[in-house]
Amino acid sequence: MTGHVHALQAWEGDRFRISLSYRDPVPDEKIVEAIEFESSDPRFAGEMRITASLADLDDGTEITILCEDIPAGVRPEDNETGCHMSLRNLAALLEAK
Repeated sequence: MTGHVHALQAWEGDRFRISLSYRDPVPDEKIVEAIEFESSDPRFAGEMRITASLADLDDGTEITILCEDIPAGVRPEDNETGCHMSLRNLAALLEAK
C-alpha cells in the first residue's frame, strides 16, 4: 500500500488527510486495515482494526464497517460519528464523478 498526504497539520488537536492505494489488487468484498495509534496516554494508544465489507446492490454498493479494539479513551459514539463522516465523504466523492 502507498499513501499520499493531502494535508497535515502537525500540532496537537489538528487534522490530517491521506489517501491509501493498494499496489496489488484487493478482493472486492473486504478490506481490513490495522491502524496503530501512538499516544503518551495509554487510553488512546494501541492498534485498532477496521474491516470494510462491500456488497453489490441493484443501485450501488453497500458498505458495512466494523471497528475492533478501539482504544479505551475513544468514546464509541465518537468513533461511530467518524465512520459516518467517512462514509458521507466517500459518497460525495463518488457522486461527484
